[in-house]
Amino acid sequence: MLSLHHTHLMASDINETISFWTEGFGGEVVFDREFAGARNVFMTVGSGRLHLYDQPPKSLDQAVVHHLGVQTDEIDEVVRRLRDMGVSVTDVRVEPDASYAMAKAPDNLLVEIFQPDPAAVPDELKGYFGLDS
Repeated sequence: MLSLHHTHLMASDINETISFWTEGFGGEVVFDREFAGARNVFMTVGSGRLHLYDQPPKSLDQAVVHHLGVQTDEIDEVVRRLRDMGVSVTDVRVEPDASYAMAKAPDNLLVEIFQPDPAAVPDELKGYFGLDS
């Protein structure tokens, strides 16, 4: 079996980053301890996984990750919750097959919040987006 397991993010303020993912997206911390010389935090966000390393990125101008995609079926609620936290979030953009907004996470990480339209997603992609049940 070969599957993308997690995204590992550097964090200049790990507690702020944890709060962003727990309060904004309902993430849960499943591991929090020193490992390999620094605090490591493993989180779940829905069925996805994040690993946070308590060390700032080498350069905020040279991001390694362009953005992370977070799928939801409650885009307006997620955008509202993030804005209530003071997070910069674009307005929700509606496209023929999905709606999306972009949020600025700690350390200038760009996060896409998207909600596919189940009726518009092609059958061959329904499983990929978890819409086949």
